[in-house]
Amino acid sequence: MSLKKGLWRIWSALGGMRMERKLFIVFLLLITLPLSFIGYISYSNYSRSIEEKTIVYSTKMLENMMIRVDDYIEDMVRISSIPAYQNDIKQNLILSNSYYEQRQTAAGDNNQLPDDFDLLLSIQRGIEGNISFINTIKRGANSVYIFDQYGNGYYSTGGGGIRLNVKESYEKWRERVDTSGGEAMLFGTQKYTSNLQSVKYAFTVVRKVIDKSLKPLGMIAVDANISVIEDQMSELDKVTNGKSVIIDELGNVVYDSDKQRMATNILNDPTVGLATGTKGSFYFERDGLNRLYIYTTSPNTNWKVMTSIPVSELTKDAVVIRNVTWIATIVTIIVALFISMVFSFALTNPLRKMMRLMKNVQEGDFNVQFQVKYRDEVGQLGNQFNRMIVRIDHLIQDIYLMETKKKEAELHALQSQINPHFMYNTLESIRMAAELNDDQIAADMIAILGKLLRYSISDLHEEVTLEDEVLHMRNYVEMLNYRYPNRFQLETSISDDLWSYPIIKLVLQPIVENAIYHGMDDNKLLMRIEMSSERTAQGLWLRIKDDGLGMDEETLDRLNRSLAGAEEIVKRKSGGIGLKNVNERIKLHYGNAYGLKVASVRDVGTEVILQLPLELGRDAE
Repeated sequence: MSLKKGLWRIWSALGGMRMERKLFIVFLLLITLPLSFIGYISYSNYSRSIEEKTIVYSTKMLENMMIRVDDYIEDMVRISSIPAYQNDIKQNLILSNSYYEQRQTAAGDNNQLPDDFDLLLSIQRGIEGNISFINTIKRGANSVYIFDQYGNGYYSTGGGGIRLNVKESYEKWRERVDTSGGEAMLFGTQKYTSNLQSVKYAFTVVRKVIDKSLKPLGMIAVDANISVIEDQMSELDKVTNGKSVIIDELGNVVYDSDKQRMATNILNDPTVGLATGTKGSFYFERDGLNRLYIYTTSPNTNWKVMTSIPVSELTKDAVVIRNVTWIATIVTIIVALFISMVFSFALTNPLRKMMRLMKNVQEGDFNVQFQVKYRDEVGQLGNQFNRMIVRIDHLIQDIYLMETKKKEAELHALQSQINPHFMYNTLESIRMAAELNDDQIAADMIAILGKLLRYSISDLHEEVTLEDEVLHMRNYVEMLNYRYPNRFQLETSISDDLWSYPIIKLVLQPIVENAIYHGMDDNKLLMRIEMSSERTAQGLWLRIKDDGLGMDEETLDRLNRSLAGAEEIVKRKSGGIGLKNVNERIKLHYGNAYGLKVASVRDVGTEVILQLPLELGRDAE
């Protein structure tokens, strides 16, 4: 009974439709059903044929690609055997082992041998010269490392791919190579950071270096950049429109087209479990997309290469046939839909215009207006929209005016709190009163304080000359000598042509203040502070040195790390601008290449170096 009611409702709905919709449905059924059936049969047969040919062709390409990779790895193995035939390398490794053995023995006897830099340089040049030759033998083997028995590495940075974690890599290599009998060992792709601060991937062939008596002298590691494989895999992916991955026996990813799983383990990936045997193919759905997986295995390295091709890519030619059928159907339907589309466009076009105007209003543009052509419902809606925009614009203008007046009132209130001219005039009046009372010391102190205040209260980002900064520093030391009579002696040695050097304000006085606050030695009657200038290849260095308490290595290291931005520094309880503030203002004004650097020795003194650009027109940019 329910089925009959359902059919009756459908028939009633069809009967209530307009005639053009009924004709459209009949037309749609008569045209699309036969064409769809024929297209489906053709599409299925053609797709099956394409998939079978793709599997055969892709498998052959994978095998040829792995043969080329195996040949390349074999060349790397041959390269790793070169030190066994190079007497220069072996002799230098023997010298290196002997040198570090002597130092290790001396250290065990609590003796310390002086460094033989000439010998070390000779060993390094000898080995690195041979490494440079090895690097030119095979493209891609752009990094060769040779280690002695004590883990000291020798390598050439000409290729720009030297590992920063070479010590860590050496330990991993040595663990496996020590158990080998001298044969070459292949390590899968590892991720590392190069000396150019770029992330790279490489697989490595490692072998012991032994002499004629089979005594181990060291180890050689040959890195091959993953781009060697990438060139060939990119060609495969371009032909198949798929994605490829190479894994070793343990499931570690040697290469991944997407670069997302490089140097990771995907043994638990279901597609790896399905890739049984040396070669084959299977279908698997991933991310909602059905894919064809084709794989083969290298007989030499047991590396398995697998490419996944979306089934949609395989059948795209067959899709053309299907699309032609659909196009024929759609073209027939378009004629019937054209008239209704014209009326629909005429009705909805004003609404689309209003939506665009609303989007402009959302982005803050209130200079819009809907053009009302007719007095229908859309026209009435447009009038209401225009009135609403005008009202909102007036409200925003009112709020903006109120906020402007509020900020002006707050600014006048702040300006009335502290009037610098009032402070200067008051200090001058106090100084004149002190001179009238013959209190010359108080008058001098007030005069110096006025200079310090006048100099400090203005904009910190304002540029002054180096001469003004040094004068401000002298006034500060002179003021302190009134408080601690003749306790501090300031000496300056500045080139005459640097007095007019433009510099931001308040960078010298805080350094002197810091030196006195933290470095004053109560056991010394006089604290000497020296300032000098030096032109270097890096720029202009201003040195401020004291003979105070100094600081230990831990404190110095923590301070320099803070100035370099590696960690936060504990703020001084006494407040003030401080070294970190000076350092940050220099970096903000001149660039990150400049700033402060501190050197200090406990009970000897401290030296602060201001690193500034020598040629402002070029360095500041």
